[in-house]
Amino acid sequence: MHAALPNLCALCGNLSHKTLCAGCDEAYWNEARLRCTVCAVPLSGARWASHARYRCADCIGEPPPFEATFALADYRQPLDALALGLKFRARLMLAREFARRLARLAGDSWVDAAEKPDVLAPVPLANKRLTERGYNQAWQIARPLARALNVRSDATLLHRVIHTALQSRLDLDARRLNVGRAFKVAKPVQGLHVGIVDDVMTTGATLEALARTLKAAGARRVTNFVALRTPKN
Repeated sequence: MHAALPNLCALCGNLSHKTLCAGCDEAYWNEARLRCTVCAVPLSGARWASHARYRCADCIGEPPPFEATFALADYRQPLDALALGLKFRARLMLAREFARRLARLAGDSWVDAAEKPDVLAPVPLANKRLTERGYNQAWQIARPLARALNVRSDATLLHRVIHTALQSRLDLDARRLNVGRAFKVAKPVQGLHVGIVDDVMTTGATLEALARTLKAAGARRVTNFVALRTPKN
């Protein structure tokens, strides 16, 4: 039997037998926070309660086209370095770490197996961006997540048909316009519960556009799985 060789913790750089050392895991991932079950924005002044169906004021007043969102933690230092490392530095082991944690979070939240999606699909990249980067970071998360949840995954279920401007440079209204007609559904989804996977959820405009496109194609339900969620100001 071979002992696992240590690697460097993805956050602090100390030797660790896991992607994150025990110290960083305890310090940065231990977020017992209550989140809106629809958009995953953190709800201030509250603590996590399992299986509760909490919604933020925005999702009550103007429900988005998706039904649920799972997010591991806020997009903040130092956890933002994990998302950036995956997206721009090809640190693909971080995708497996995100997938493992998302599978555990979802599994702990579902009341029964009927809540699991029928298929998981990544937020698609434009062909130009995919060629430049060489991989889709959302697919790198979606594939091991689907295996952990024992559901089907499909990298080609959704296509980006318009090469949009970078979302990070736009405000919410501009983001919605930017991606409003950017996607198409490439395969039948009639009556399916579709899970959409991404690394970071900022305003939710991209995920709203995808959910709207899926619903128009007949999807029954849409659930988002994102590693990190940017808190609202």
